[in-house]
Amino acid sequence: MDDPYLDELKNEFRDYSIELKKLKQKFLKSNSALEQSKIIKKIDVIATKMENNQKQATKVTKSRLKDMKKNQKK
Repeated sequence: MDDPYLDELKNEFRDYSIELKKLKQKFLKSNSALEQSKIIKKIDVIATKMENNQKQATKVTKSRLKDMKKNQKK
């Protein structure tokens, strides 16, 4: 299914994944408990964004499929 909005969601998800990888490396290199705590909070925020992104992508996909079925019946 070629959908600009779904493509946008997919790109956002990929950007979140890249950011998580960078934060993971930063976390592993850090020796400061305070800095590690801040990184964990950032990771948690990104994980929540990723989860919401996936929920939205699922809703949009279901909606698009429903619309396609309706159009096929006509």
